Amino acid sequence: MYFSGIVKEDIAQIIDTCGKDVLLEAFGNRTVLITGASGMVGSYFGYTFTELNRLYDANITVMALVRNPDKLDPSFANDKHVKVVKADVVNPIETDCDVHYIIHAASAASPKIMATQPVETNFANTLGTANTLRLAKEKNALGYLFVSSREIYGEPNPGQELFTEDGPLGQVNPLVPRNGYAEGKKAAENMCSGYREEYGLNTKICRLAHTYGPGMSIYDGRVQADFLNDVVHGRNIVLKSDGSSVRTYTYIADAVCAMLLILTKSSQMVYNVADEDSKTSIRQLAETLVTIDPGQGLQLVFDIPEGTPKGTASFKSGILCTDRIRKELGWKPKYSIKEGFARTIVHIKEETGL
Repeated sequence: MYFSGIVKEDIAQIIDTCGKDVLLEAFGNRTVLITGASGMVGSYFGYTFTELNRLYDANITVMALVRNPDKLDPSFANDKHVKVVKADVVNPIETDCDVHYIIHAASAASPKIMATQPVETNFANTLGTANTLRLAKEKNALGYLFVSSREIYGEPNPGQELFTEDGPLGQVNPLVPRNGYAEGKKAAENMCSGYREEYGLNTKICRLAHTYGPGMSIYDGRVQADFLNDVVHGRNIVLKSDGSSVRTYTYIADAVCAMLLILTKSSQMVYNVADEDSKTSIRQLAETLVTIDPGQGLQLVFDIPEGTPKGTASFKSGILCTDRIRKELGWKPKYSIKEGFARTIVHIKEETGL
């Protein structure tokens, strides 16, 4: 994956959109620790920093913290500016190195894991955040970014369409084990706020909506992953519900642009990140994906089982309002749903040879 055609274009877009001078001033000659560095979000951060090194001799050290180093792209892992740290964020993190920035992106994104390992899912967000915040305080870090989620908002209140950073929040049932993901993210946000208030740590929170792109797994059980799995294998998309739930879908390069702007230029602590222009129902998403390559002749079919599948999110609506990041930081997503998923499909086929 490392610097394949699509990814290379994406990294170039991120640097151009955020501004190389802004990125070099913030991160040049400094060390950035990234948790979950082998995941989609973490890897894009890592690739951005190593590309800044390659293009501009930025001398950014990337500490790539992962549980399984084998999941890292070998070329990235062997880069002279990358230090691979084999560790689990649920355990205290110890290092003799200076750490100037921490990006905490380690978290279960798969509904299958949320459903079958709710405790571990919660711990990655709660204990993982506690450990990375402790390290940030110990190292007097210049900045700390927590990658949060739209799920902290839960199901909107009656008549509520949009969620803003200042509330009101929706409903999340803490006694549903699968909601350990949302509740863990909420507890982590509270810790970020506490460290900011009590210790003056420069904490930032990014609430991501559904994010996709190169580096995502097509086997993790998310609806967009299932759809992509079908499309790249030339199968009809089978919808297991009426598809009425409404989501937004944000391409990974657009999301990372937003997070880097938050980390380097923002004045407030928490920001929603979502492509409001991509608001669509799950059924509409499926209909879009089957038309990306008309030559395949794919169709959308329905096979709705009785009951709610285990691991399904508890909310069906509620869109993130992104006025704050658009107005303050001038962020605007580049890719439409069709363009972003088309890029993702090209990448997956190149990677898998399908």
